[in-house]
Amino acid sequence: MFEKILIANRGEIAARIIRSCKKLGIKTVAVYSDADRQAKFVDLADESYHIGPAPVSKSYMNIEKVIAAAKQSGSEAVHPGYGLLSEQASFAEACELESLTFIGPKPAAIEKMGSKVMARQTMKDAGIPIVPGSSNPVTDVEEAAAIAEKIGYPVMIKASAGGGGIGMVLADNLHTLREKFPDTSKRAAMLFGDGTMFIEKVIPRARHIEVQLLADSYGNVVHLFERECSIQRRHQKVIEEAPSGTVQPALREKLGMTAMKAARAIGYENAGTIEFLMDEEQNFYFLEMNTRLQVEHPVTEEITGVDIVEEQIKIAAGHSLGMKQDSMKINGHAIEVRIYAEDPYTFYPSPGRITSLKLPEGKGIRHELAVREGSEVTPYYDPMIGKLVVSAASRKEAIRLLKEALDHYQVDGIKTNIPMLKEIVRHEQFEKSNTLTSFIEDYYLKGSHNQKEKEKSK
Repeated sequence: MFEKILIANRGEIAARIIRSCKKLGIKTVAVYSDADRQAKFVDLADESYHIGPAPVSKSYMNIEKVIAAAKQSGSEAVHPGYGLLSEQASFAEACELESLTFIGPKPAAIEKMGSKVMARQTMKDAGIPIVPGSSNPVTDVEEAAAIAEKIGYPVMIKASAGGGGIGMVLADNLHTLREKFPDTSKRAAMLFGDGTMFIEKVIPRARHIEVQLLADSYGNVVHLFERECSIQRRHQKVIEEAPSGTVQPALREKLGMTAMKAARAIGYENAGTIEFLMDEEQNFYFLEMNTRLQVEHPVTEEITGVDIVEEQIKIAAGHSLGMKQDSMKINGHAIEVRIYAEDPYTFYPSPGRITSLKLPEGKGIRHELAVREGSEVTPYYDPMIGKLVVSAASRKEAIRLLKEALDHYQVDGIKTNIPMLKEIVRHEQFEKSNTLTSFIEDYYLKGSHNQKEKEKSK
């Protein structure tokens, strides 16, 4: 086992990884920018190293600085968390070159799944169902129009290197496609350094269902069941739950086996997630693979009892999986809500100082937090300040607990999305598990109350 791990990340996920390291008796090293000098995760680590100014390009995304901190601290391994460098094959390669163990998959797997065009083709070759669309990079608008004509509108124009809802635009007719395609490609080239685009058919009334995987270097693969992450704003997840409120055992088995087949097709190692879109008839299609820890991993941990970060570390250290598929059980139901520092009606970020912070406590309540009372939420990073996770014996009980917990969650000094979360979890369609990816547009933004509040927020 490792003696010291550097965490190449920040915020709540850095704090989360530190917790599992301490459990394993591993010393931790944090890296921080100018904006994070007083951050909670820096205090939690055994050592910390300053790596530059606030912009991520000059600190957290600077591979040379992160590697230098790892070498200087005597770390043996690097945990990338999620976002930032976590899915950069070049970072995993740089770690290998410096004899640092990258706690994640091999660079080849990251690269193969990092290109969504390549990932679609790989999965298609492996017999995994993919969303209808282009199999190769789409180089110009005329080619895009021909594909859209063939598969039918509406379609999504997507950047091959995009992610997190960035680099994708909806086109519901030829006029919009012609108008949006060139700008989306240029934007992708600017944001991701890769303007490669592809076209996918929009799956109407879809749900976002994903399967958590663990795989070791000895060929053992297990799935930890599904999560439903359909509640999204701007194509970014806001509420996640495990198991899905709609997936029944036979479908669960099929989803899990398909995800394992996909992982084996690329010789995957460590933790990963296969994301699917599921239509009204419960046909599911490969969307993408996240070759890292997911933000929403706690709901899976809550229903399986598996510490996913701990397993990641053990796999990277050369241990074989200590679990078999037939021993995995679902115990209860868990729901996670992401607490964002943002206006709940316009979704604009709301940086500032947290003057008061009061958290609900009790059985079945878990917090993953990036902040504390007095923390400054800066405009430099993702506005997510924490996650509230509840778990109970049933979905109904978990929703009840979540309602109570949100009523007692108090953050003063900045705006948060808590009012939106409260309204969603009290909505009858959420309680019925009618949770399509269009939920926020269908039920939240179109609500008369929210229209008035949105006008006030402008």
